[in-house]
Amino acid sequence: MTNTELPSLKIGDLDINPPIIQGGMGVRVSRAGLAAAVANEGCAGVIATVGLGRFEDHPGSRYRQVNGEGLRNEIRKARSMTEGILGVNVMVALTDYDNLASIAAEAGVDLIIAGAGLPLDLPRFVAGKPTKLVPIVSSARAFSIICRKWQRVYNRAPDAVVVEGVKAGGHLGFSYDEAANGTAPALDAILTEVLEVANACQPPVPVIAAGGIFDGADIARVLRLGAAGVQMATRFVCTHECDVHPLFKQAYLNAREGDITIIRSPVGLPGRVLNSPFVERVKRGETIPFKCSYRCLKTCDPHTVPYCIAKVLVNAAEGNMDQAFAFSGENSYRIDRIVSVKELIAELVEQAGAHLHGDPV
Repeated sequence: MTNTELPSLKIGDLDINPPIIQGGMGVRVSRAGLAAAVANEGCAGVIATVGLGRFEDHPGSRYRQVNGEGLRNEIRKARSMTEGILGVNVMVALTDYDNLASIAAEAGVDLIIAGAGLPLDLPRFVAGKPTKLVPIVSSARAFSIICRKWQRVYNRAPDAVVVEGVKAGGHLGFSYDEAANGTAPALDAILTEVLEVANACQPPVPVIAAGGIFDGADIARVLRLGAAGVQMATRFVCTHECDVHPLFKQAYLNAREGDITIIRSPVGLPGRVLNSPFVERVKRGETIPFKCSYRCLKTCDPHTVPYCIAKVLVNAAEGNMDQAFAFSGENSYRIDRIVSVKELIAELVEQAGAHLHGDPV
């Protein structure tokens, strides 16, 4: 192995090299264009399933149908652009979670990655399909619960697991106080605990580290700890191929270290975002009136929440940043330019390889 080579991430019969999974980013941030570009570099590209259809134009009973059609279209588009490894990210908190997971499996995606809740029944939606199933957890306890349920009811184990630390962007698997006050356990500590559970499985379950993984030094660090690979989302926003509006990317480029903050999301979880005048309104407790006719989240009561996060994230994806916020990992302020996916992955591989082989750049 040369100083630029990294070990493969093997998930069943899938061989991912470099061992990088591009994290799913909704609403409409990581779609076919980004996922295909990442897959073409040997990594795993991921489409975020949440809100892919223009549900805001089709209120009411068509919500599930429109989102399902949107997902099918994005998978078809991505497949027309790559023969590489493609996955989807499905939030357990979505009311159409079951429909989206079933559609993804029927469409033949390689991976379903599921978080924002425990995907205790995920195998039910992909029965008989070769799609690999990868839950996202933030503790060894959560992973153990999933493993026990899947083994007891479905006679199978997860094909891999993503361990997401508190430095991730978007919704976090910690309490608001832990996320906001910096008291959540560090990724490396959680990773070590999950590895103990995963390595005790037969066969061992590959563990993928996520949350604050920014550069090759971070990749090398978690690989040394025993991770089989990494999941990275924030780094892929400022690529030419990322499907989001240019003003969303510009918000990242404009960000400084103090601009990254924690909010209380209507999902019922804390969320890490880039600060903005809109975020300040939310933190002051202002209510942004809205009408909800589709109920996209199981955990959202449209009669009590102060704003519609679905509408906010649609605004962000379309560049209407005055009425939105951008989800962001803790290190997004370090991004200073827009590059191609190929350039980014080459840089990460070079850095990680040099750190792994004792010649850091």
